[in-house]
Amino acid sequence: MQINLTISDHLEQQLIEKASQLNLPIETLILESLSQLFQEDEEEQSKEDILNSLRMALQEVEDGKVHPIAELWHGIYA
Repeated sequence: MQINLTISDHLEQQLIEKASQLNLPIETLILESLSQLFQEDEEEQSKEDILNSLRMALQEVEDGKVHPIAELWHGIYA
């Protein structure tokens, strides 16, 4: 299956930078982010709910609100 996304140049640059920081291909970063979205809520969702979740996730990336998972756990198990 192939999925095409149209995103702004600004968002693309942010995704490229984040993927570089995490030493991941941009496709892997996007797929892992999407996977996390669906794992968080295993209830059946409508297509509209899924699209809204994707929009919110992309907006968080654009706003710089996404951080590596290791940073989220820092201090909790220290």
